[in-house]
Amino acid sequence: MNLDILAFGAHPDDVELSIGGTIAKLTRQKLKVGIVDFSQGEMGTRGNAKIRLVESKKAAEILKVKIRENLSLLDGGIRVNPEFVNVVVKVLRKHRPKIVLAPFYKDRHPDHIGAGLIIKEASYLSGLDKYKTIYGGKEQNRHRPFRVFYFFQTFEVEPTFIVDISETFDLKMKSIKAYKTQFHNPKSKELETTLSNPNFLKYIEARCRLNGFKIGKEFGEPFYCEQEVEMDLANFINKINSRLK
Repeated sequence: MNLDILAFGAHPDDVELSIGGTIAKLTRQKLKVGIVDFSQGEMGTRGNAKIRLVESKKAAEILKVKIRENLSLLDGGIRVNPEFVNVVVKVLRKHRPKIVLAPFYKDRHPDHIGAGLIIKEASYLSGLDKYKTIYGGKEQNRHRPFRVFYFFQTFEVEPTFIVDISETFDLKMKSIKAYKTQFHNPKSKELETTLSNPNFLKYIEARCRLNGFKIGKEFGEPFYCEQEVEMDLANFINKINSRLK
């Protein structure tokens, strides 16, 4: 399936935590959106690969994405190498997204860094005709996404733009809570983690509120792009005028 937007996460729940509101907004606008998880999250302290797969499917239903795939790469071992780059090139050529959403390659978690760098390389190589890949027994055609937009997880830099998610923030939080094993549950007997701390979801809300404040909205999600992004000033002015009425 040819997609408008394809979002990648190193682990199930990465996309929901960082840009779930944006995904919900895009699918609400009838755009074809997909999610690809690099790993099954099998190294996580809570839950297991099987449970997290079920949780990720539930979250995908909430966000109404067209496809969700898992590459089953080694959790804790997502690093730039030719094999992993080749895997992602095949995914890009299979789904042919116009826009790719990727983890920012400066982060606390090595897997987030690795995933971002793999996607950066794969997005370029995927557009080279002499970089050959075979999928389903057939040679794939080249395809390069128009832009790669990076989202933030632990660390942030000055964003290129911020998406207003005020109308889809509730869906973002609902998709996050689909991962019941990962977040606060007073009945759980598993070890506590940063994510399972009862204050963690408050942090997610506060972060979205701060980014929303920066653009004069209730909630927002920031993105960074290494290339310039076109601004339609006339459309921007029209939006301002509609707010002033």
